[in-house]
Amino acid sequence: MARRPPPRYSDRRSNPSPPPSPKSNINYGTIALFGGIFVLGIGVGIGVSSNASFDPKNVASREVIDKSAPNAELCVQYGASAIVADMRIFLTLNPFSVFVTQPQMQPGCVLRRSNMNLLEQKRLITSEQARDCRNRMNTFGFVGSLDNKPTIDCIYPNDAAGNLFLNPPGSVNPRSEGENF
Repeated sequence: MARRPPPRYSDRRSNPSPPPSPKSNINYGTIALFGGIFVLGIGVGIGVSSNASFDPKNVASREVIDKSAPNAELCVQYGASAIVADMRIFLTLNPFSVFVTQPQMQPGCVLRRSNMNLLEQKRLITSEQARDCRNRMNTFGFVGSLDNKPTIDCIYPNDAAGNLFLNPPGSVNPRSEGENF
């Protein structure tokens, strides 16, 4: 058997290389200037067209919530002011669907476990209600003035969810001292 000669490939040396590119006339200072003007323009545009106002009436703050709480002084001294969302959830099984009512937001107060006896002293709850709530390691929260038939509930802390604004998923952050109820 005769050997065949290997196939011939074109010689790369015979192909001329592309001509060198001409020297670039880019002025990086000009690009930076235009970039800065662009960013400044966007910022000014957002500021002018935005309806956002930083007036204290429009900004929810801890002080505003504390002042809005029922029996504000008692709430701050013996517990914490809260925003209470009342809503109902309807669950159908056949077919499976979930329906939620529009939440009603109102100021409220959560008492520390050690101060639950205040409601008992004011004869707003019975000693049996206080004992049942305490035995389940819960506390009481209320909406409305303590002097005018408040709505009082035995509530439990839900620490499982955590605060995803302060503790993003995957981060480890111990509870602060102010969260002990």
